[in-house]
Amino acid sequence: MSALSRSTHWPASLLGLVFILLSLSACNMSNLPRNMNLKAFDPHRPDFTCKHEADVNPPITAEADALFQRGMAVTSYELLPDQRDYAKAAEFWKQAATLGHWKAAMNLAGLYESGRGVPEDTEQAVLILEGLMKQGVPAAFDKMGTYHQRGIGVKSDTSRAYAFWQLAADMGSSAAQAYLGEKLDAAYDSPGEGFWGNREVALKMLECGVAQSNGVAAYRLAMTLNNVDKDYVRALHIYHEGVKMGSQDCARDLSVSFGLTEPLTGNTIDEARSDRYSELRDALELNPDLRFPNLDKVLPLPPAELPMWDGQRETLVNAAKSLITLPPVKPTPGAQRTGRAHIPQGHVLQAQARSIVVEVDSVVPYSGYWLPRLYNVYRAHEQAWEDAQVPQRYAQGEAFEPVDRRSMGAYANIAPRTVWQYLGEAVAQQPPLYTRVVQGVARTTRVPEPPLYCRGMLPCPRTGVWAGEVREDHPLARRYNRRDRQAYVLQGQSFPNPQDQHPEIAPHEVRWLWLDNANQIGDSGLLAITLTDLHDAPDRPSV
Repeated sequence: MSALSRSTHWPASLLGLVFILLSLSACNMSNLPRNMNLKAFDPHRPDFTCKHEADVNPPITAEADALFQRGMAVTSYELLPDQRDYAKAAEFWKQAATLGHWKAAMNLAGLYESGRGVPEDTEQAVLILEGLMKQGVPAAFDKMGTYHQRGIGVKSDTSRAYAFWQLAADMGSSAAQAYLGEKLDAAYDSPGEGFWGNREVALKMLECGVAQSNGVAAYRLAMTLNNVDKDYVRALHIYHEGVKMGSQDCARDLSVSFGLTEPLTGNTIDEARSDRYSELRDALELNPDLRFPNLDKVLPLPPAELPMWDGQRETLVNAAKSLITLPPVKPTPGAQRTGRAHIPQGHVLQAQARSIVVEVDSVVPYSGYWLPRLYNVYRAHEQAWEDAQVPQRYAQGEAFEPVDRRSMGAYANIAPRTVWQYLGEAVAQQPPLYTRVVQGVARTTRVPEPPLYCRGMLPCPRTGVWAGEVREDHPLARRYNRRDRQAYVLQGQSFPNPQDQHPEIAPHEVRWLWLDNANQIGDSGLLAITLTDLHDAPDRPSV
């Protein structure tokens, strides 16, 4: 997610809700979700039950997510601050929210909160959150706690802030679980300093946050395992997983530890690992949206040997980030043709908003593909001639070549006159999630043919990046199936055990798909980090 608290038209349910909220605000503020009755924050609660927000968040359609990702792309950390277009992002996120995209609505609230791309309007930000709260979105309750803490659009009230965070954590918000887990992970109470001694519940909250891939929760859990429990083996593993989840704090601590003689890292100095964690920390500082699910491709934990690295940060980042699988290559109509009729493989003709037709003796007005047509079609042989024509590419200012009408035989001279119709330029087809490449948080690959699958309880049959998922009708599919559920696994090794984070999912229920991208022997004769994919990726899209 971006620096904003990632989140005019709304879906019918949200639009109606906003009108209701506005009317309520004029007559009875106590009925608004911002003023809802809350159970008082209890730092000494006896237990905590882990819930996942993915289980309760509203479903997101592909169309809505495509709009959301476009908004993320134009505000990407890969852009310089003055290049980020928050006004355009606001339009994309409004459209996505119209289609029910709760993350887009959260981002939109963040824009109104900060006044980026839209006029600053904290009341509008609060109304958006209230709409999401009505839909049961845990993150909205977490954010409402922050608004109460900071007095954003509501009266500042720390007690209500903690009550909202407690409710959000119980609903499944990983951010609230990470925050309260830290606050409760103390040896004694000090309310004035904002911490309490309830370590048993704190650990349960942090474990739940880690199971939801929350990097902050991973960092807090790893710290307490290292400093309090002295469980160095598990702490090292959680720190490493935290780097995969995008925690620059985890990357920083591991960089420091591998550079010193500390129990966490086996009291052994390993400058090579220290340097790589440092580079990833710097990359996460520049782009906090980065995640490194394939970290083990470039930086496996010891005793595994490190693959050779060219010293470029970009190599580490690109090899460790998530992969987006491109659709199978299908022959492009016209790709086998030569000359003017050739259309590059993987490209399609861009549809035109209006029809442009010119006479055969005209100078070509626009570069692109033109199709010879008859001014009117009356007879079957004229229709047959039209159906046989193919688009031809001309550059602006060229002269059209003579059109061959001989296939109409004796009717060629009496058929209607010929004209040229503009079809536009050929553009590269883009997969819906390709905007994540523009954000700098993913790279593309193609699934090798024929595809290679393996069940999670079996040894890995081939080295490379693997993507795991459970079947769609599995009760925990929404929780487990994520686009970054990937891992770099060596041949003969075990696949990641889902029960480390999801005890209800057995290894045999996960099917892993091989995405290739294995490291290869370099020019030095040693195993080196390899970025080469099976197929070239498409050009970067415009957003």
